[in-house]
Amino acid sequence: MTAGLRAMKKQQTRENISHQATRLFLERGYDKVTIADVAAAAQVAKMTVTNYFPRKEDLALDLSDAFVGGLARTVAERPSGRSALAALKEAFLAAVARKDPVIGFAPVEFARMITGSAALVARLREFHDEREAALAAQLAAETGPGLPPRLVAAQLGAAHRLLFDETLARVLDGQDHDEIARTLTEAGTLAFDLLEPSFGSYAVRP
Repeated sequence: MTAGLRAMKKQQTRENISHQATRLFLERGYDKVTIADVAAAAQVAKMTVTNYFPRKEDLALDLSDAFVGGLARTVAERPSGRSALAALKEAFLAAVARKDPVIGFAPVEFARMITGSAALVARLREFHDEREAALAAQLAAETGPGLPPRLVAAQLGAAHRLLFDETLARVLDGQDHDEIARTLTEAGTLAFDLLEPSFGSYAVRP
């Protein structure tokens, strides 16, 4: 088997495990499903499940890599002349336009599952903290260590956290995703514009 085929097989296995886990969580509730249940549904060994998803919470929050690394990656890939704030504002509004699940767009049943589990709420809080730390590290790599990159990351991370919570709350309220997108476009624009006087000239890429 070539390297490309092996990678494809691994991705298919991962997606199957994630799909079966989500199906079971929605049918039974997150806390009532075990790793063994997921392994049986996916027709793989328990060890295979934990190799792909070391923690049960990560089975439900399968977009963790995109979530945790997204802000830092957006800053790292921004073009010349663009500040970190401007790049993140643009990326957020683009995510709203495509109703990206990474920023909170989800079926209401899935949102209820997440918010109904203390373990998942706690894990999501960890993801927010890890995302902020990753952003701070990226800013520090560009501007130098110290308080400023951590302070800026804390403010930008808080804005994204509040916007995520707003999205999730509106999903739980049963609002249409188009309506949520309109509201989030306005809220996101306001949030980043309020930060502009303080951070608009910080970390501008040469």
